[in-house]
Order: sequence, then C-alpha cells, then structure tokens
Amino acid sequence: MAKYDKADLERRMKGAVESLRSDLAGLRTGRANTALLDPITVEVYGSHMPLNQVATVSAPEPRLLSVQVWDKANIGPVEKAIRSAGLGLNPINDGNNIRLPIPDLTEERRKELAKLAHQYAEKARIAIRNVRRDGMDALKTDETKKEISEDDRKRGETEVQKLTDEIIKEADAVAAQKEQEILGK
Repeated sequence: MAKYDKADLERRMKGAVESLRSDLAGLRTGRANTALLDPITVEVYGSHMPLNQVATVSAPEPRLLSVQVWDKANIGPVEKAIRSAGLGLNPINDGNNIRLPIPDLTEERRKELAKLAHQYAEKARIAIRNVRRDGMDALKTDETKKEISEDDRKRGETEVQKLTDEIIKEADAVAAQKEQEILGK
C-alpha cells in the first residue's frame, strides 16, 4: 500500500470533478454546444474514431451545429453515428456539410436530462469517496507499520474527510448549476 499522500488524493478527487464537468458538458440544454457531439464515435477506415477526428464541429448559430466532414466518403457514417447517438438530433446532409438543428427541449426531456445530470454527479461522489477510502487505508497502513502515530493518523483522517467534503460540495455545485441550466430556471 502506498504511503499517505494528501496532494495525490486531492489531485484524484479534483479529477473526478473534472470528469463530471466533461460529462455534463455533453448534456443538451437547448443551446448549440459543440461539446454535445464529443461522446460520438464514427466507424470509418475499419475502426471507431471520435467525431472530432474526422470532422470539424462548429456552432454558427445559437440553435444550429454544423459538422464539416474532412473526407466526403465519411459523410454517410458520420450522419449515421449522429442519428444513432440518442441525442434526439436529426442531421440534415447537404452534400458537403451536416447541419444539426437543435430542437426545443420538451419538459419531459428536460426532466430526463436533469436526472441524468444527477446520476453523473452521484458517479463523481462515489469516485471521490473511493479516493477518500484509499487515503484512510493508507493512513491506517502507515500507522500499522509504525511510520506515524495514532494522533497523526487521526489528524490525517480529519484532513482527508475535510478535503472530501470540500470536493463533494464542489461537485454538487457543478451538477446543481447544470440542472438549473437544463430546467431553464
């Protein structure tokens, strides 16, 4: 077991929050956001590639995304990948580009997306708590090996718990802001 390292724990916990931020960026709010298409992979040249490696995605208007495919032979697979991504988008192929009008969100769809945002936040909280557990285990191991005293372990555990509470509060704030954005409040 590794020695207790507060900086490493903090880095890993903040990583969970960053992961949450990128997950939430992919959720649709009704405005065109190029991050919406980040999770999409396209089957081209016999392998699956991220969309941003075969095309340029831009948002020329607030309610429109434009996908400019670099190789014209890949327009079909890109269109198919967007259609089957479950984002509720209907690609319009004009021969050179694919346009994606962003439809208005129904109240039901908003609630589904808010629920999804909540699930992403819970996943982040679990990841943060797992890092906390690793830190607590490292402290106990260090005490067992007589590298630190019982007082040092207790001080360390308090420190780890404080850090955990802080980072979870940050993750909750990020998720709450996204939920507000989705619900249009």
